[in-house]
Amino acid sequence: MTDRTERSGPLGDVLVVDLTRALAGPHATMMMGDLGARVVKVEAPGHGDDTRGWGPPFVGPDDDQQSTYFLSANRNKESVALDLKDEHDRDLLLRLVDRADVLVENFRTGVLERLGLGIAELQARNPRLVVLSITGFGHDGPEGGRAGYDQIAQGEAGLMSLTGSGPDDPQRVGTPIADLLSGMYGAYGVLAALHERARTGVGTVVRTSLLASVVGVHAFQGTRWTVAGEVGRAQGNHHPSIAPYGLFRCRDGSVQIAVGSEGLWRRLCEGFGLDPAAPGLATNKERVGARDRLIGVVEAAFADWDAEPLLARLAEVGVPAGKVRTLDEVYAWDQTASQGLLVDVEHPTLGSVTLPGPPLRFFDADGTEVTRREHAAPPTLDQHGGSVRAWLEAGE
Repeated sequence: MTDRTERSGPLGDVLVVDLTRALAGPHATMMMGDLGARVVKVEAPGHGDDTRGWGPPFVGPDDDQQSTYFLSANRNKESVALDLKDEHDRDLLLRLVDRADVLVENFRTGVLERLGLGIAELQARNPRLVVLSITGFGHDGPEGGRAGYDQIAQGEAGLMSLTGSGPDDPQRVGTPIADLLSGMYGAYGVLAALHERARTGVGTVVRTSLLASVVGVHAFQGTRWTVAGEVGRAQGNHHPSIAPYGLFRCRDGSVQIAVGSEGLWRRLCEGFGLDPAAPGLATNKERVGARDRLIGVVEAAFADWDAEPLLARLAEVGVPAGKVRTLDEVYAWDQTASQGLLVDVEHPTLGSVTLPGPPLRFFDADGTEVTRREHAAPPTLDQHGGSVRAWLEAGE
């Protein structure tokens, strides 16, 4: 087993104990693993993380199939199966905690305490320990004990009311965005706590929730209500405060444009024979108020254009634009590959597989990209059980 002091990356000297399952917590710990941390994922014997059974799709041999859902959130981790109700296994976990810098959990409120692993007990053993705790709706408050599932949180936190073709068509975001955001906020909080620990020598507890993560990204829709008293509602593929900004039909499909300034409006008009000072359309405020009319004007200008030449023309006149790609097109796009967003790893049962890669890159001052780590495939259940147990029992 590689000694943690020899690991590369900004978090190469950090040991993370991952008690999480499903997506929010695993996404947070995967982010830390991507940055070089050693992440030991503790799973229940026999079945492991719930997401090992979430599918289809499953891939691999019939007698050892792997969930692609699990593969999405668990790269760069080691897996050890421990029964937390077993005295010996619980002792091994505590010995792991003694060495850890970070512990991450997303149990329902009170579960850790019932296992004898409450925050007070953990930090009494290891005062430098940073604990990240993720729940559905918060640890306290009138509904603090509610179970957290992404789609429920998307609805309860208002996101679905802003997403869809119109006010009567609420839609979930196509990825589990509440889970992912809470994982991102959690990892962000851990980094702040580690920075603070470097100054104080003492760890702290970081808490976030699916509810908090979605409210945290309400952005202008939040202040639209808290300051202006307007309740934002779903309105399809057009921006509520900027126009034209959205999806527009052309002869053989559609394109997206983002006209975020009056200068861009003039460029669009000049490029397609429109009057930038047309009555009722001369300012963004006017265009937002006349959105349906504006959409008709723009789509009439695009009506004789096919999508590809239209995108080329928009680029020529300097108007930000793009297409709507399917996921297979995204992963085949050379721009995606150029950003390091695909990583090839060797999986114990699947062989060589390609995974979506981490979204961060690091460069030296002279512009040379720094390779932070060799990525490892998501582990099979208890793949590292023997080596982790031997390491703990050796007391190295």
